[in-house]
Amino acid sequence: MAQWNQLQQLETRYLEQLYHLYSDSFPMELRQFLAPWIESQDWAYAANKESHATLVFHNLLGEIDQQYSRFLQENNVLYQHNLRRIKQHLQSKYLEKPMDIARIVARCLWEEQRLLQTAAHPTGTVVTEKQQILEHNLQDIRKRVQDMEQKMKMLENLQDDFDFNYKTLKKLSQDLNGNSQAAATRQKMAQLEQMLSALDQLRRMGGLLTAMDYVQKNLTDEELADWKRRQQIACIGGPPNICLDRLETWITSLAESQLQIRQQIKKLEELQQKVSYKGDPIIQHRPALEEKIVDLFRNLMKSAFVVERQPCMPMHPDRPLVIKTGVQFTNKVRLLVKFPELNYQLKIKVCIDKSRKFNILGTNTKVMNMEESNNGSLSAEFKHLVSYEGSLTVEASLIVTEELHLITFETEVYHQGLKIDLETHSLPVVVISNICQMPNAWASILWYNMLTNHPKNVNFFTKPPVGTWDQVAEVLSWQFSSTTKRGLTIEQLTTLAEKLLGPCVNYSGCQITWAKFCKENMAGKGFSFWVWLDNIIDLVKKYILALWNEGYIMGFISKERERAILSPKPPGTFLLRFSESSKEGGITFTWVEKDISGKTQMQSVEPYTKQQLNSMSFADIIMGYKIMDATNILVSPLVYLYPDIPKDEAFGKYCRPEAAPEPEMGGDSTSSKSLPCSLCFVYRKQQILLIFIVVTVFL
Repeated sequence: MAQWNQLQQLETRYLEQLYHLYSDSFPMELRQFLAPWIESQDWAYAANKESHATLVFHNLLGEIDQQYSRFLQENNVLYQHNLRRIKQHLQSKYLEKPMDIARIVARCLWEEQRLLQTAAHPTGTVVTEKQQILEHNLQDIRKRVQDMEQKMKMLENLQDDFDFNYKTLKKLSQDLNGNSQAAATRQKMAQLEQMLSALDQLRRMGGLLTAMDYVQKNLTDEELADWKRRQQIACIGGPPNICLDRLETWITSLAESQLQIRQQIKKLEELQQKVSYKGDPIIQHRPALEEKIVDLFRNLMKSAFVVERQPCMPMHPDRPLVIKTGVQFTNKVRLLVKFPELNYQLKIKVCIDKSRKFNILGTNTKVMNMEESNNGSLSAEFKHLVSYEGSLTVEASLIVTEELHLITFETEVYHQGLKIDLETHSLPVVVISNICQMPNAWASILWYNMLTNHPKNVNFFTKPPVGTWDQVAEVLSWQFSSTTKRGLTIEQLTTLAEKLLGPCVNYSGCQITWAKFCKENMAGKGFSFWVWLDNIIDLVKKYILALWNEGYIMGFISKERERAILSPKPPGTFLLRFSESSKEGGITFTWVEKDISGKTQMQSVEPYTKQQLNSMSFADIIMGYKIMDATNILVSPLVYLYPDIPKDEAFGKYCRPEAAPEPEMGGDSTSSKSLPCSLCFVYRKQQILLIFIVVTVFL
């Protein structure tokens, strides 16, 4: 099936992501009209070879003409108009730069493929075909166990009959003589042989245990492992669908069946003590069957003990797995076997780093119960754990934010004569002593959980593996979508890729080292990529969240791209982007204006930082921003938010209603509410124009 047709069949949530891929640079209508032809071209090659790009571009124009003719025959006036407009736009923009359109199309096709791959591995609650098979297999086991229960009763009755007939035959052989004795004996022996055959058939359980083993491997090695991976992804901002209820139902069902079979095997032992014979399968196989079923049950119980909620400080719910010494954090464990008889029977003990580098303060033991959960699951939530430095420390070869530690939970189960030691671990955590270490600690958590599903690899950062741009791009988008209503678009991600990797046609598969992501300074900057991005994330969440959610902030855009999209726009059109030079996170705006000769120019202000946004909202700043024009009159250069949204419509609802806007200018400007003016630096190419802005003072 063609790629575009596959995309049309995706769920709404994926289609919304698809919409973000397209803009005026490469309209979605064109993608729709020429889907088969577009997918048949080698756009990546064209993006690297100008002669081929020129050929493909002219072929594209030819395909547009053919499609236009078809619409003409269909009298589809609207599509004719749209296609004519698209062709004119492409000719004016890419006729001299055919490699540019090739790069754009190549990236869109790559993002489409990535979207299809994501949709092909859903993390939702829909039952997959594989899970339906698992459910069927569990039902089959339950039915076979119930049948076995009935057959055990039949077996007991049959064995009593066999015992009676055997004794009768023995007595008969003593009382009868001659031919009558031989005939009666042969008849009874035939009956006994039939009974013996039935006994032998009923005593064989190996096939059922093999089926249990197979289903258990599916549950623990696949379904439970998949859930643990989804939990890792959810911890770093990915889809939060990590419900355990279905798994608990499946595992509980299998555990109940195993205990029933164990009871039946014990019943077989009782029957064997009453009647046995040469080749009796009970004598031959019962010990192995009992050992097998006990091993299955033990392993199932051990796998079913999981950390349902990973360590997290309540004040930082969006950044789990980073805990600060002396600060409370929470944890929750759960046993995915719902046996009411275990309620209040399991005492959980928690510790951190058995090497004793860290210790736990607070209540480090708790009894599991069914009352604390909404669905009656057997769980224990630790709400008041606090870590602190222990008396013994290990020699650290890593910096604090790269050291990984495990929180361990232990308990003992006593059930139906069995003692089972249970132990589970949290995902590796980073322990910090100062909140200023949070950004780098969170980077470590992102990198670890992005690249490995090894549950206890605390030495991960002694030799951290490289990641690919595809992996990093997804995780970076999650950092926004998990705490806001909007992730990153393809163009925003492309800008970030350029920051990390430099110019490239196709970033898919490009490798990024841990040092490049978090430790090394960006080219020409005194800070790393992650420090810069993390401060922007913080800026969005605390100061401009509503504007980001509305889609008003373009955010990440290169200077070249900014000029390209603003140049055709009328004066007063502006866009909002993040500063590339501010380590602490800053946001600025760039607008279009005409100079005296009528030439189009781009003007920007120094970025506004968190310090300035603390005293005035960004919406107020935009609504109140003014400059002095050539006639010495204060005017607002900001009229339309790109592409054409009136400023009042976009930002008016976010301004303070009780007072007129009081802009506080960005960058190196000095401002004070007690002074009649403030300074604003406006960049004009390489020159700085100093403009005095009158500020109304509200007391």
